[in-house]
Amino acid sequence: MAEYLPLYKPGQSVVYTASATITAGQLLEVTGSGTVGPAGAASTKCVGVAAFDAVSGDRVTIHAGGVQKIVAGTGGVTAGDVVAAGAAGTVVAIGAGTFATKIGIALTTAAADAAAEIQMDR
Repeated sequence: MAEYLPLYKPGQSVVYTASATITAGQLLEVTGSGTVGPAGAASTKCVGVAAFDAVSGDRVTIHAGGVQKIVAGTGGVTAGDVVAAGAAGTVVAIGAGTFATKIGIALTTAAADAAAEIQMDR
């Protein structure tokens, strides 16, 4: 009988190659086979948050799931907001009537360019 083991378990950090310059704490998305970069606005490919700064070609650790500190984008976020990917690896509130891919819920309030605690769905 064959066996199967997952590559990573929920909550474990993973390591991939940076496809662009990355800043610690940025929300990251898949950019290619085994590569990640800062998530773009409304990205549906978010995989977690960068553990440290990296430049293209570097290996970068990604923290997925749990509660992460991520910089709020335009308009900031309020505790309780459902959030999605904003521009340049930030998070933004999903407004009423907006169809965006939810990545989590803000646990704290943060103005634009300040870090908020986000309970990640991924």
